[in-house]
Amino acid sequence: MLERIMADNGFPSPLAESRGCRVFQFQSETGEGVMTQYDLFPGVYLMYNDFHMEGYDSAFHTTEDMLCIDYCRQGRMEYPAGPDAYSYVEAGDLKLDRRLEHQGHFTFPLSHYHGITIGFTLPLAVQSLKEWVREFPVDLVRLQEKFCAGRHPRVIHGAPSVDHIFQELYAVPEQIKLPYFRIKVLELLLYLDALEVDGRTEKPYFYKSQVEKVKAAHRLLTEDLERHYTIAELSAHFSIPATALKECFKSVYGQPVNTYMRNLRMDRAALLLRQEPQTSVAEIAGRVGYDSASKFAAVFKEAKGKTPLEYRREGR
Repeated sequence: MLERIMADNGFPSPLAESRGCRVFQFQSETGEGVMTQYDLFPGVYLMYNDFHMEGYDSAFHTTEDMLCIDYCRQGRMEYPAGPDAYSYVEAGDLKLDRRLEHQGHFTFPLSHYHGITIGFTLPLAVQSLKEWVREFPVDLVRLQEKFCAGRHPRVIHGAPSVDHIFQELYAVPEQIKLPYFRIKVLELLLYLDALEVDGRTEKPYFYKSQVEKVKAAHRLLTEDLERHYTIAELSAHFSIPATALKECFKSVYGQPVNTYMRNLRMDRAALLLRQEPQTSVAEIAGRVGYDSASKFAAVFKEAKGKTPLEYRREGR
């Protein structure tokens, strides 16, 4: 049943398939993504999502009544939050929806996204859970109504115990995977049934015009690391208020502008230190925007825990 739904709704043919497990691969000019799906009960599946790309185009469309739960382990994902508006899933978030707005372009602002999806196809999943677990107290239809009253996703941010439930799914011995997955899905359903909906589900959203300006500012900031721009300069150049620029940038990329750029410069410097052992630290400092080699060394040690020379020596 699930295999037919996936095929009918825009998924590519499985790259590999064996005993209720199938692997799907997505490719674009920016990288690739892999989804590994396990069928748990009729109408219930668990899927690992691993993307190393800036985004991909989804042709997924369903006429089925669904409830899908997405857990973000690492990275970020942009999703529609309304007409011409976007919000962002970050590490530790749960996103619940009915897959009614799951077509179009999906963006991963940090060029990677890792997480887990648990999907239910109603009413088949309702019936199979009744047959597999007698007197199971969670009503999937009621749960769907609780979290997915509208067309757009509901995001739960910072809910206690969520990390505990999902992190344990990343260290499961092969011989017990399927029964263990089933137990964890039941645990998650019990948890969500008891969870009270409150302000944790209210994440800020930003209009498409704001997001486009922030992404343009990001391109400007990252294309030449020798050049520094102030918030005021970016605000004036892209015609966006400074406060909106800072708030939107942090939501899209997960960090304030200055923190993001400092970490990017240190990551680039670390790469150059290893790749170009003959290049002086002073020259590398200049290439990532530091006129002072001593100031660069202090910032690098704070970020990486080692001086530039120590980092280079350990990489040999």
